[in-house]
Amino acid sequence: MTPNEIKSFLHLLCDAAEKETMSRFRQVLDIDNKEPDDFDPVTEADREAERAIRRLIQKHYPDHGILGEEDGVENEGADYCWIIDPVDGTRAFISGLPTWGTLIGLYHNGVPIAGVIQQPFTKERYFTSGEGSFLQMGNDAAVKIATKQTTQLSQSILMTTTPKLFKGEEQDAYERLESACKLARYGGDCYAYAMVASGQIELVAENGLHIYDVAAIIPVVEQAGGIMTDWQGKSCANGGQILAAANREIHEQAMELLNK
Repeated sequence: MTPNEIKSFLHLLCDAAEKETMSRFRQVLDIDNKEPDDFDPVTEADREAERAIRRLIQKHYPDHGILGEEDGVENEGADYCWIIDPVDGTRAFISGLPTWGTLIGLYHNGVPIAGVIQQPFTKERYFTSGEGSFLQMGNDAAVKIATKQTTQLSQSILMTTTPKLFKGEEQDAYERLESACKLARYGGDCYAYAMVASGQIELVAENGLHIYDVAAIIPVVEQAGGIMTDWQGKSCANGGQILAAANREIHEQAMELLNK
């Protein structure tokens, strides 16, 4: 697939997903819980958005693989694999908060090569097809984005979903990092990573993520000049502990504190 083909198809997928999510946002919905020992909500918006995306992939690229949060794997082992989180931030979605998004990533032989972070409510699409990262606002022309060039943690803004995610040694590590930063903000879901890619903040640190949580985000952040790894500096392409940093200097300083 060429970069232009990927870009056009990402927008087509976003359009289809947006019809399913926005028509249900801030509406009365049935909420199911996927985790009996916790609260992991899913709604009709999640399910129908993923189905709409799947239908288009099946129609246009029937030999490609698909991995989605709601409906699992198709064509496992295919060279190209589309990885879908139809509503990243379902808790925000059911609370009426606009920070949720749709994540669509493309892997080629296991390597993230393209993706989109779509914020339907704010009409923002942060995307890459492998040649730089861009932001498109509504029908405006896409503009190239870049991460910040801050070089000191003391001047950096850090985001995470909630510090309550971290327990034991992970909690200690996260608190060292937060204490070294100028400001910490919580929540944001995938929008936090879009803020790294677009040069608004410097860091996101999280844990317990799945492949569909990161597949779209990794190429967007990295093509904007940032770095995404796990807390040991290795690939985070399958999820787990995540550190997204605006640049190498900030990444190295954060890694030192996380592994102190």
